[in-house]
Amino acid sequence: MTRSIVATIRVKEGRQDEFEDVALKLVEAVNANEEGCLLYTLSKGDDPVTYVFMERYSDADALAAHRGSDHYKTFGRQMGAFMDGPPEVTILSELG
Repeated sequence: MTRSIVATIRVKEGRQDEFEDVALKLVEAVNANEEGCLLYTLSKGDDPVTYVFMERYSDADALAAHRGSDHYKTFGRQMGAFMDGPPEVTILSELG
C-alpha cells in the first residue's frame, strides 16, 4: 500500500538559507538513492519560515528504508539546528 507523508517544518527566523542548503541536499540524496521513493520534494509558501516536505513511497518498507538511511539521519540532524520546534507530520495510506 502506497504511503504518503506531509511534513510541515517551521524554521528559526534568519536561518532559512542554512535550512534550505541542508534540506535540498537531503532531497537530492533521497531522489538519487531511494528506489521505493516515488516523490520527495521541498516547498515553501507565503510564510517565509514555513516549509513542507511532500513524500510518497511505494509501501511501508520503502518508508522504513528512507527513515533508516544514512542521508536521512545525517541531514535530519543538521536540519534540526535550524528548526523552530518539531515538524508536524501527517502519514497517509492511499485508498483504492
